[in-house]
Amino acid sequence: VEVGQDFRVLVDYAHTPDGLKQVLDTLAELPKNRLICVVGAGGDRDRKKRPLMARIAQELSDIVILTSDNPRTEDPQSILDEMEVGMVGAPGATHVREVDRHKAIEQAIAIAQSGDVVLIAGKGHEDYQEINHVRHPFDDRVEARNALKSRGFAGGEA
Repeated sequence: VEVGQDFRVLVDYAHTPDGLKQVLDTLAELPKNRLICVVGAGGDRDRKKRPLMARIAQELSDIVILTSDNPRTEDPQSILDEMEVGMVGAPGATHVREVDRHKAIEQAIAIAQSGDVVLIAGKGHEDYQEINHVRHPFDDRVEARNALKSRGFAGGEA
């Protein structure tokens, strides 16, 4: 997502431990200041991957913002609790919890500095967030673009 900012913002569908590790390993090769990772895990899906994804983010990022993905019928706070278990004792990032994905993306963009890379992982191309059997319109790319514009960046869009 590019609107003239002096840091990178990337949206990726990485929603498995392997997918997240691959994208974070690739981003590690880029010249950057800090790597900020916004990540969640889907509800009503493989619970075993939740702590693994959080640990991978913890070890390969500088700042991790745990947030909701598609909680479906599960309590989003409980999903974050399960993710945090994987971070216990892991070296690496500072992490925060923000269950509201909109606010988590805003927070990541707000703290980004020149040369940083912000990764918004887990939903990629999806244009909804599923909560209690309802698909609410939600697009990480649009959310990131709006957060960038609220910081005063308004150049060309990609």
